[in-house]
Amino acid sequence: MTKYNTLLLEVDKKIGILTINRPKSMNALNSELLTELEQIVEEIETNKDIDVLILTGAGEKAFVAGADIKEMAEKTAIEGQTFSKLGNTVFKIISNLRQPVIAAINGYALGGGLELALAADIRIGSENAVFGQPEVGLGIIPGFGATQRLSRAIGLAKAKELILTARHINAKEAADIGLLNQVVEAEKLIDKAKEMANHMLSNAPLAVQYAKKVIDEGYDMPLNQALTLEENTFGLLFATEDQKEGMQAFIDQRDAQFKNK
Repeated sequence: MTKYNTLLLEVDKKIGILTINRPKSMNALNSELLTELEQIVEEIETNKDIDVLILTGAGEKAFVAGADIKEMAEKTAIEGQTFSKLGNTVFKIISNLRQPVIAAINGYALGGGLELALAADIRIGSENAVFGQPEVGLGIIPGFGATQRLSRAIGLAKAKELILTARHINAKEAADIGLLNQVVEAEKLIDKAKEMANHMLSNAPLAVQYAKKVIDEGYDMPLNQALTLEENTFGLLFATEDQKEGMQAFIDQRDAQFKNK
């Protein structure tokens, strides 16, 4: 695995923990970090030792406090568009990873930080987590996907409220509107993310990966087309060794021994 300046990756028992590691800058996203993030998630995609990815931020203050405003301040229109495209490209790769991605959100998740969390499949927040899209207060709009992903996560009206007011919300409100799956004590955040990851790992890996894929791809399809996608994928999995093992284990009343085949 390549060594990175702004990221840390540890792998244990099929769980990868990827940490955004710029704590002195509250893990703000700059061009270097985004470029490294693109490289590392492409490596993670093909890493057979990782079946679930946990994404978190270094330190106690922030998951990611946003994009690096000092870097953005003097950008031209073309440079701004290029920066937005870089962020969107990276976050799309994260969203499309074969592995389920759990965002373990500690502290501030603002602007690009919330957009990074939105690229994950599951979001768990600590009690001290704070969320918001402050971009309109800076004279811009969200550029890393929030204008589209936030409404898909919490509904159109609530997404407009958060983006157009630029207000911050706490973890409880984030859970109440469906932005967070769970809220936990800060010291239990990573343990809770690992617990959820292990629940996923107890199931057939191919089935988990294809379930994620069908949910994501079918979301924006017409219903009939999405149901056809489900039918085809359902049938495809009957050609796997894990389907045979899973159903035979159920019949035998024993734990399944999946092989990811």
